[in-house]
Amino acid sequence: MAMKTRQSWLVLLLGIILLGGSAVDARAAERRLLYVAVPGIRNYLEYGGHGLLVFDIDDGHRFVKRIPTGGRAEDGTSLNVKGICASAKTGRIHISTIKTLMCLDMVTEELLWERAYDKGCDRMALSPDGKIMYLPSLEKDQWYVLDAMTGDEITRVTPNSRAHNTVYGLDGTRCYLAGLGSPLLTVADTSSHTVEKTVGPFSHSIRPFTVNGSQTLAFVCVNECLGFEVGDITTGRKLHRVEVPGFKAGPVKRHGCSSHGIGLTPDEKEVWVCDAFNKRLHIFDATVMPPEYQQSVVCRDEPGWITFSIDGTLAYPSSGDVIDVATHTVITKLTDELGHQVGSEKLLEIDWDSDTPVRAGNQFGVGQVVN
Repeated sequence: MAMKTRQSWLVLLLGIILLGGSAVDARAAERRLLYVAVPGIRNYLEYGGHGLLVFDIDDGHRFVKRIPTGGRAEDGTSLNVKGICASAKTGRIHISTIKTLMCLDMVTEELLWERAYDKGCDRMALSPDGKIMYLPSLEKDQWYVLDAMTGDEITRVTPNSRAHNTVYGLDGTRCYLAGLGSPLLTVADTSSHTVEKTVGPFSHSIRPFTVNGSQTLAFVCVNECLGFEVGDITTGRKLHRVEVPGFKAGPVKRHGCSSHGIGLTPDEKEVWVCDAFNKRLHIFDATVMPPEYQQSVVCRDEPGWITFSIDGTLAYPSSGDVIDVATHTVITKLTDELGHQVGSEKLLEIDWDSDTPVRAGNQFGVGQVVN
């Protein structure tokens, strides 16, 4: 009897080991790909040309392919890409330009539709289920609320802030709207698609921004600040102004401000902010308030955006540098099929299990910690 019991336990233990090994093998079989929409620095084709470039993250960010896209003017010239978002749940990738919104099928890579909107387009955001999109007009008064599957308009939200950047909260209950003409961050209730409240005012007009996973804090770049400011989403008050120590601001090629780009690492332990004039990323300890400066990383070009890999191990500034988050060092640089430098402010990760997309990252460095 004891022998049979011992054999049963051995069989059970072997099964657990095999199942565990199968899970590890399945995860190892997944493929992590980086999708980079170009021209993603204005309409400059020297940073990767035109299309959607794909890189193999686990193979040293080797160039894989170029997916054809729309986004051309009537004369055939390339339009500025303004934003990118994706949902593994719906299998769709969306790319906006200054005039149109495109929708691509992840699996077939077919351009399903491209639609123009009367007030133009800017950097949009998707709901967690991938079905609703908040699409800002091009620096006008409104955000379009769209059916993301069809591009059909549901309604509009009107903060009158020169619509620009958009972040969906992790739980899908709120969407955050920032315009170039306002020091206030607008918070929209996504159940009614109406303005719930504002955060601020901050010291100047809001540029790129991000929020933490629990949606209690906003980290915003503002004009005339080399650094960022922090707002309390719950109370609506500005909490801190954080300037980069030891560096001076100066003239920049694009965006008209030194700090255009900010992101939280997914674990929310660090906040990274761009510095175009000094061609650096400045890293702050976000476990304390106000965040404290740690160190800086030199980029090959002016960074105007920053986001992270899904697992938080890699940082992607728009300069095309790939940075190891743990060591704060550049480990490689993105190049296209001709070996030319690639740079874009519109990029994100999509993970695949064979031919099935299983998760999609975010163009913004949004915190992923939910308390």
